[in-house]
Amino acid sequence: MKINILLPLIFLVGFLYGQTSDAQAQKFDAMKIENYIAKLPAPIKITMAVESIAGEKYFMYRAQVKVPAASIIKIPVLAALMEKVKLGQIDLNAKHLLQATDKTWDTGVIASMPDGKQISIRELAQEMIRTSDNTATNILIGKVGMAGVNQNLIRLGSTQTRLNRIMLDTMAVKQGRENYVNTLEINDLLRKIYRKEVATPALCEEMIEMLKNCADTATIPNKLPKTLVIAHKTGSLSYVRSDAAIVYTSEPFIISVFVEGFASETQAEQIIADLAALCWENLK
Repeated sequence: MKINILLPLIFLVGFLYGQTSDAQAQKFDAMKIENYIAKLPAPIKITMAVESIAGEKYFMYRAQVKVPAASIIKIPVLAALMEKVKLGQIDLNAKHLLQATDKTWDTGVIASMPDGKQISIRELAQEMIRTSDNTATNILIGKVGMAGVNQNLIRLGSTQTRLNRIMLDTMAVKQGRENYVNTLEINDLLRKIYRKEVATPALCEEMIEMLKNCADTATIPNKLPKTLVIAHKTGSLSYVRSDAAIVYTSEPFIISVFVEGFASETQAEQIIADLAALCWENLK
């Protein structure tokens, strides 16, 4: 008898959830976004995916391809780090003794610190996301292992997103070893973090807070209300500008956008900001 009572209730909840999700998808005006993309200069390539927290696809454009990751790859590095923390293999409070050999040739918060400085693993992770610090990232890749990052991606179902080199390894790029991301896979990773399905719930919360503190606001957050909470990570190379985010509207959505073939970084940032604003208008 209990089964007979419960089954209709379960069906009703599932039906109502599906109706809400369907309603969001139905009101999403993909034509505006398609028209915007169609008017972009010919050399520009857009790769993007917009989805609900539940995984419903609102809009996809070249979403099945892999694209150069730039600093978006730091999200999988962060997730792999937290898995090691969960297993007790890494302590976020442990100190790393900064050495000259750790430092990348670009400027950054960590690279500007004096040799011999003690910095916690947590602080390295925070700067990897907040300021996209490449020295911090390479130190963390050394601790987690490149294979560890990729094994975690495989475990989570990724087939195209891969870490194939450390940050600023120009020789590796010349040799054809690039880091790659797939928009649907990076969205799925953000979804898993949001739903506390990676590492532990507490570590997922910590990852979300780090992503909320991303200092680069020139892309997805640019044209959205300043009061809107956005957990995201940007990427920037001479040949790709990108952003992947959880946007906390009344019904949060996940969006990742990659732009290639741009004439200037400012142009690429404008495009990402415009596309994010069009999506927000659909889903706010």
